[in-house]
Amino acid sequence: MPLEERLEKAQQALGYRFADPSLLATALTHASLTDSRLNSNERLEFLGDAVLGLICCEEVFTLYPELLEGEMTKVKSLVVSRASCAAMARRIGLDSLIMLGKGMQTHRELPQSLAAGIMEAVVAAVYLDGGLEAARAFLRPLLAPVIRDAYASGHQENYKSLLQQVAQQQFGEAAAYIVLDEKGPDHSKAFELCVEIGGRRFPSTWGASKKQAEQAAALAALIELGVTERDEAGRIRMVKPAAAN
Repeated sequence: MPLEERLEKAQQALGYRFADPSLLATALTHASLTDSRLNSNERLEFLGDAVLGLICCEEVFTLYPELLEGEMTKVKSLVVSRASCAAMARRIGLDSLIMLGKGMQTHRELPQSLAAGIMEAVVAAVYLDGGLEAARAFLRPLLAPVIRDAYASGHQENYKSLLQQVAQQQFGEAAAYIVLDEKGPDHSKAFELCVEIGGRRFPSTWGASKKQAEQAAALAALIELGVTERDEAGRIRMVKPAAAN
């Protein structure tokens, strides 16, 4: 795709016209396409991460005046996570506009880390071109549903932390994570784990890392304990506060 066409599509997706289109071109350029990483979008990713965090914090602070610092931090952490950034990039079609070197063009779907990176880089480009108000205008419609979902979930996807609260309240001891099986080569292992609390074992789960498997196992335990449930859309919702168990 010619650069001018790519930039035009990107500006339409962003709903923002650049005074300096070279900023957008840099934001769309992955390091695999350049001789020097300084000519890629990596520096913009660094700045965009900070701008995104600031605007997210402003929104959470304004929308939920009843939340304490720790609760706001949990919501913000989920909203600006790589998974959320990647989802936002895909929602507006940025993932199809990034310029990659030939060696990176073999993926059927852009990896999450690259999709998240282009989102952060574009945020920085808008900020540098139009200032903080332009960045706010671009980000607020994208952030609003993500913030609402994070707040409504009541757990901010930190299932291990939530389960520890429940374990102490309901069983009087901490949850233990037991590795039951593992598969694959050393550089790409998958793990099967289960949670055990007070001698009671909960359903086991698999994950691409021990951390992922632990989070999934914690969620399985929370669902069995009736603390969380999946709604019709597959989202995880709190059924009752941890303190009520």
